[in-house]
Amino acid sequence: MATFNCNMVYLFSLMMVFFWFGHFSASAFEFQVGGNKDWVVPPANDTKIYNDWASENRFQVGDTIRFHYKKDSVMEVTEAEYKKCNSTRPSFFSNTGNTVYTFNHSGSFYFISGAAGHCERGQRMIVKVMAAEEEDSPSGGDAKRSSGAAVSSVGVFKHVLARFVMSYAVASVMF
Repeated sequence: MATFNCNMVYLFSLMMVFFWFGHFSASAFEFQVGGNKDWVVPPANDTKIYNDWASENRFQVGDTIRFHYKKDSVMEVTEAEYKKCNSTRPSFFSNTGNTVYTFNHSGSFYFISGAAGHCERGQRMIVKVMAAEEEDSPSGGDAKRSSGAAVSSVGVFKHVLARFVMSYAVASVMF
């Protein structure tokens, strides 16, 4: 009987870990802008580097993007300001060198460099954040979410842990 109680305590502990991860893993990711590249003026022959990178990823509400840069800045602007590289009225501005931006709603986000001439030379990016309906669609679930630096994903861990807990529970009851 002592073995059964020990097994039950172990099983309960595993279940608590499973539910803890399930509660705190809202599938939020942090992406490094440009993958392993910093937020810099792109080479003249690759001015779409940031938009190409953004289009290769799936962003959801709650995800964050991190900009690393030196002697520069990052701004979120309107679509019209993005097209004109106008940095006079940004809705967001940072020049810390290590900026983290959180997506708080779905839709398009427009980012430009605030340094003179950088936007015109290609240092700008459009990020499209999926709406909840897109997130739940069958084709959107397995889309690429981690090209770059996805920092927190426990989906696979939860799946493996759930199978382990269920197997352990069956084995404990049967034996």
